[in-house]
Amino acid sequence: MFDTATTLGKILGFLGVSAICGVLVAGLLVPAAAVSGSTASGSIEFFDTLPAELQVDPPSQSTKILAADGSVIANLYAENRTRVPLDQISPYMKDAVIAIEDTRFYDHGGVDTTGILRALVSTARGNKQGASTITQQYVNNVLNASLEAEGRGEDIKLNGVNKGVGDKLREMKLAIALEKKFTKEQILEGYLNIVFFNRDAYGIEAASKFFFSTTAKDLTLPQAALLAGLVNSPSAFDPITNPENAKVRRDLVLNSMLSQGKITKAEHTAAVATPVKPKVTPARQGCAYSPTAPYFCDYVLHLLLNNPAYGADATEREKKIFRGGLTIKTTLDPKAQKAAQDQVNASAGANPDKWGAALVSVEPKTGKITNMAQNTSWFPGKGKFDSQINFSVDQYDDQGNDLNGLGGAQPGSTMKPFTFAEWLEEGKSMNTIVNASQRRYPQYFPWRNTCSTPTVGWYDSSNGTDDLQNAEEGYYRNMTVLDGLKNSINTATFASASQVDLCGIQKIVDAVGLHGGLPARDKETNAIVDANPKVTMTTLGNLLGSTQTAPLTMASAFATFANDGKYCAPIAITSVTDQTGAQLPAQSSACRDAIKPEVARGVNYALQQVLNEGSGSLIQPRISTRTTFPIAAKTGTSNNNGSTWVVGHTMGLATAAWFGDALGAQDRAGQNVTVNGKFYTGIDGYMIAGPMFSQFMSQIAPAYGTDPFPEPPSNLLYGTPQFQPSVPVPNNPQPSPTGSTGGRTGGGNGNKGNG
Repeated sequence: MFDTATTLGKILGFLGVSAICGVLVAGLLVPAAAVSGSTASGSIEFFDTLPAELQVDPPSQSTKILAADGSVIANLYAENRTRVPLDQISPYMKDAVIAIEDTRFYDHGGVDTTGILRALVSTARGNKQGASTITQQYVNNVLNASLEAEGRGEDIKLNGVNKGVGDKLREMKLAIALEKKFTKEQILEGYLNIVFFNRDAYGIEAASKFFFSTTAKDLTLPQAALLAGLVNSPSAFDPITNPENAKVRRDLVLNSMLSQGKITKAEHTAAVATPVKPKVTPARQGCAYSPTAPYFCDYVLHLLLNNPAYGADATEREKKIFRGGLTIKTTLDPKAQKAAQDQVNASAGANPDKWGAALVSVEPKTGKITNMAQNTSWFPGKGKFDSQINFSVDQYDDQGNDLNGLGGAQPGSTMKPFTFAEWLEEGKSMNTIVNASQRRYPQYFPWRNTCSTPTVGWYDSSNGTDDLQNAEEGYYRNMTVLDGLKNSINTATFASASQVDLCGIQKIVDAVGLHGGLPARDKETNAIVDANPKVTMTTLGNLLGSTQTAPLTMASAFATFANDGKYCAPIAITSVTDQTGAQLPAQSSACRDAIKPEVARGVNYALQQVLNEGSGSLIQPRISTRTTFPIAAKTGTSNNNGSTWVVGHTMGLATAAWFGDALGAQDRAGQNVTVNGKFYTGIDGYMIAGPMFSQFMSQIAPAYGTDPFPEPPSNLLYGTPQFQPSVPVPNNPQPSPTGSTGGRTGGGNGNKGNG
């Protein structure tokens, strides 16, 4: 049949040495030898030293992050693969891959000796031909997938590149063992789910979507034949870059299917006549490509990457998340997310100076985050403000792990309700009249403070600092504590604070989860000493919101008022399952008693007045032009107008809306700026953050419940109005116990229609 000398030389070249050839033949005949009693002792001993067990772990699969309704937020993967059962794969695909890759698939026991002899002869004639069965290819893919998962990609073996005879023998023995352990259908299913089609498509489901925007189940005959042909050389037969080669290879597959009786002549003719026209759906991996909620997705991803339950170190956790085929169910409400995104875009989209906007909401009774939107794009684009930083969250979690967050901004007058809450906590009526004309609180002022932390700061123009200021004249007078909060009067807040225990305000702030969004660092080493430091209320500037706090933190704190005084920590992940369906650690509601119910009800009463007739009266949310619903909120503005807020809630939803400087040190003044084509001499809470809050809550809050707030007890609400005189300043000044230079440390400048 062929020239012996020439053939022998080529065979020896192919195998290396004639002794190895003997080992190969003996190894292949092991199953037959066991039946016939024949032996080839030396060769079989060598073959027997090879491993016969293959650990078939599930291949790397894509992880899905889902919204609360099951819709996909994003896919995460190291290899784009979605496993599907064999009955969800087109029969055309099964027939096509067998026809071109392994015609005797159902006849051999893992290694096809007939095919090997045929390949040897063909190779000897100068026409190199492979002889690996589908089972062998499956074994090879499993071995390589394991190496890749272990981070040993450099050890991967490829036919014709770095695979020796010993590697082939090992592959063959494992294939024989695999055939004894699994059915042909299981092997074919495993093979079709693991095989490589393209750098963005591993397995038949991903390949079907990538090349034809369809599913493996719905592949047509010409589509299936093309993908079956692609396995041999994904680059050479790529229908996108090499459509002519792809057609030649596809038609070869169709010819094989016809010759083997898999298709009819008519089917063959029609398929061959079909042009090669891919319909590509690009594989987009990662939160950055999420079309709905990239920043929420990134927050969820960081929560998982920071969770030791997903691996002992960062490498293990990344492997689990990006290769584990997890299904991560989150709390995100797509309708709320769309409404929030529409509002931040409409309010601050046209923004050449790159001012930031964020809108985040939680359910008071559960802590579930329903939306997290901001006015930026992940990737640069013409006319876009691009940022990878999440404006809604802390810079780090409480363990010092990165959250990729901005770390918040000065909350301004949105901190005032917590001083008001302590006023009510001490049993005082909100109708008590205080002296809001007092503007000086010197360094020796006798604040009541039962905490171990000293009182820091003062307001005293006679001692090198500013006097306490309101945004507008006309409010330096006596007024009720309720009016002071309703109209966001700084001097009224201080008059109230001067008559309560600052330590009581601290306890409330801590109880409702308020903390700084930026870490406290060692001054010498810059090391983090506290990832989420307290908002220290004995530092007087914090009464007016000087410490940067994240919008999510503020929304959760205000949600406590809506939840009758119970604080629920924010959560984003409701369930995580792996590819076997096993449940992995997720988050659950973690709620605690934070403030007395009667205090929460009193705060709600007052914050409703903010929108009814106070500093937020211009942004009262409405279901229609005339119909309002019970809602409470507080406006807030930092000293230089660089950070503006509205934070508020109904019984069913709490929302923080923020607009301000998101760049660098956040020290730009929000004055004399243009946003969305409108010029502002000074931006206040109700101007941009206000409409975002109002229009979002008008659309979404009714779906979460807008029942009336419970009434506060009469002693807090209807107490007899009485004048509470100012705390007298001692005649003999004493130095500050802390030696602080004092001054106004970034407090809010709230006032009617401001704040």
